[in-house]
Amino acid sequence: MKINFTKKQYEDLVKLIYLGTWMVNAHRTDDIVEKYEDLEQYLRSFYKDFDMEKYIEFDKKLNKFFPTREFEEDTDVEQYIDEYNNDIFWEELIDRLARRDFIREYGEENVLKMTWEERF
Repeated sequence: MKINFTKKQYEDLVKLIYLGTWMVNAHRTDDIVEKYEDLEQYLRSFYKDFDMEKYIEFDKKLNKFFPTREFEEDTDVEQYIDEYNNDIFWEELIDRLARRDFIREYGEENVLKMTWEERF
C-alpha cells in the first residue's frame, strides 16, 4: 500500500505525531513506549522528500531524527501543549482537592466502603 501526502499534509502529520508521542512519553523516564517513538522516527525519515529541513534534522551520532528549534518555536505544537497542560492542571487540581476533602470529611475507610451512588 502506498499513501501520498502533500507537503502541508506531511507537516501536519509530523506535528500530530509529535503531539501524540509527547502525550504518551513526556512523563515517562525508563518506560518509553517505543512503538510510537519508532513510528515518529519513520515518519521523520521522509523529511527531505518534503523539504522539511527547517523543522527536522538528523543526528548522525545518535542515528535519530529530531525536531529543530524552529519546529518548536515556529509551529503551533508548543501552544497546543501549553493549552493541554493548563486545562489538565485545573481539572486535576479540582478533582484532587475534592477527593482530599471528601476523605477528610468521611474517612478513607468509610469512603472505600461506599457504593458509587453514595460517593456521588
